[in-house]
Amino acid sequence: MGWTTQASTSVEVEIETLAGTLHGTQMIPASDVPGPAVLIIAGSGPTDRNGDSSLAGTNHSLKLLAEGLADHGMASIRYDKRGIGASAAAGPEEADLRFDAYVEDAALWIQHMQADSRFSSVTVIGHSEGSLIGMLATQATGADALVSIAGPAQPASQLLRDQLRPSLPEALWQENEQILAALEQGKRVASISPELNALYRPSIQPYLMSWFRYIPTQEIARLTVPVLIVQGTTDSQVPAREAQALKSAKQDAELRIIEGMNHVLKTVSLDPQQQKASYSDPSLPVAPELVEGICQFIHSSETRHGASQPL
Repeated sequence: MGWTTQASTSVEVEIETLAGTLHGTQMIPASDVPGPAVLIIAGSGPTDRNGDSSLAGTNHSLKLLAEGLADHGMASIRYDKRGIGASAAAGPEEADLRFDAYVEDAALWIQHMQADSRFSSVTVIGHSEGSLIGMLATQATGADALVSIAGPAQPASQLLRDQLRPSLPEALWQENEQILAALEQGKRVASISPELNALYRPSIQPYLMSWFRYIPTQEIARLTVPVLIVQGTTDSQVPAREAQALKSAKQDAELRIIEGMNHVLKTVSLDPQQQKASYSDPSLPVAPELVEGICQFIHSSETRHGASQPL
């Protein structure tokens, strides 16, 4: 499909929650008729609206995605999660944070967009942990479609097992397993070895328990709207089998595997040095196939639902 670059405006937007104000960026392509819009949900940890992280670096992955979509006529909102970036003041004490709060925040943004007459549809785009948040928020709001990018299929506790098993000595692995098993059952763990305390400190345990109870394959199967599952082949954090498992759970979903795309949406080889460098290189563009694939999916979804779809 041929695309033409469209002029767009970028403005700061905010919504009020019981915890405080959430801040985001809205991009609106110039148009005289309503057009499709997306809500972009960032991944885990201290990741801001642009896809940048104080831990991983500045790569502008989500900012570049929003700009690419705007060039193709897609409006968007991307936002700082509570406790992050400009939304830092809305973050509770760590012991009071729950995964469901992120879902509730995403739902508020979706409802904000659904009330905007400039938008003909609202598609939720969730990256990494944002994929599960997007699934749950879509269920809650009746958003028009979901795009999962690098979304895990397994519950977060199993992902932790997979990531930690190669690096932990046997004694710590056994303790790790006991901790995870307890948290999966909603039971707090009082005694934790210093080597594991950063992961399972008492103040983070309530959040982990609230997160572990969700199984992405079950949640994606509950969706009745069009779903696009996207996964890169050089993603060193989420393997392609996760996307395949999501597709198996939601068989009418569209699956798009993008050759050479890594976890921060850049076209990079599996070479560890190139991977590391891409996480802090905002000059690297996002994979063009990602932008075009999302646009094609949203326009086809609007066609199926009879919404207006200016190109």
